[in-house]
Parts: sequence; structure tokens; C-alpha cells
Amino acid sequence: MRDVATTPVLCLASASPRRQALLASIGVPVTVMPSNVDETPIEGESPAAYVERLAIAKAEAATGKTTLPVLGSDTAVVVDDTILGKPRDQQHAADMLSLLAGRSHRVLTAVAVSGSRGILSCCVTTEVIMRALTADEIECYWHTGEPVDKAGGYAIQGLAAIFIERIQGSHSAVVGLPLFETTRLLRQQGVPIWAGRYLT
Repeated sequence: MRDVATTPVLCLASASPRRQALLASIGVPVTVMPSNVDETPIEGESPAAYVERLAIAKAEAATGKTTLPVLGSDTAVVVDDTILGKPRDQQHAADMLSLLAGRSHRVLTAVAVSGSRGILSCCVTTEVIMRALTADEIECYWHTGEPVDKAGGYAIQGLAAIFIERIQGSHSAVVGLPLFETTRLLRQQGVPIWAGRYLT
């Protein structure tokens, strides 16, 4: 007999280990079914509309392939209304970090949960203030390997934590999933929290 704590109660439409870890931290065991969707922004689309559209598209892509509710999510780093994606190479990462250093930027994370109530979604905005960085710091950080697959070229939960002066908003949203808002959506779709042992 499988333990209730390890039986999946949600399908995560993402291969992100960070989102898996965040869901595990609130006792939500998942099965993983990454969704490949076109992430090209639509002309004139706001960053908030962009990330919410992608989160919904990811949830929709996995819906019907599982009997479980499906969670899709997307995160964007935004500065001066420009969306910064994942770095293409070292120079691109350096350019992005140079742009972010010594100022504030926004991190937008959208969550969509498909279930018995259709698709419910929300978008959370967090302001992040990064200290000034030297060229040597940026180069050394690139060689750690951490920036390679991170939006904006940094990971707040990793080595780049020393670059962050402060944040205003949700720390978990910057990592990849706003847990307060995610929990609300999961409960609305009947997904148990804490592996169904204590709360629903």
C-alpha cells in the first residue's frame, strides 16, 4: 500500500526542480509532465498577461493526459517593461546581470491550476533590489553554472542570494512558485495540502 505522503495528488506541467521542491515543501506530492509551449511574446502583450497566458497554456497542454489536477506556471524577470529570458550564452548573461545590478526589477510569476472548476489562475509580482555588481563577480557567477537556465540569469535561492539587497513581495514566487496563492488555487480545485494528512 502506497503512503499517502508519496502518492501524487497533482500533475506538475513543468520539469523545474525548483517548483517540485516548493510543492514538496507544502506536502503536495506530484507527478511531472512537462509541457512544451511556444513562449514567444505577442506584440503589445504586457508582461503580466504574457506569464499568465503561458501558465494557462502549460496547464491546458497536460490536461486530459492525466486524471489529476494540473498545475502550470511561468516566471519572467522584467526591467523597464522588457522581459528578460534565460541567457543564450555568457555574454547575454553578463548583459542581463549588468542591467539588473544596482537597481530594482520585477519578477512576475503566474500559476494556473486545471481541475474540476476549470482553469483558475493568478499572477504575482515581486520587486527585487539587486546590489551593484563588479564585472569579476558577474564572470565568476557565470562559471558556477547556476545562471544557465534561470530567467534573468540568476537564482535567488542559490549563490546569487548574496547579490540581493532586499525584496518586496513573495520570495517563493521569485524562486518559481508563490506558495500562498498556489495553496489557495489548489484548495479551490480540491487538491489536499500537507499530503492530505492534516489540512484540505
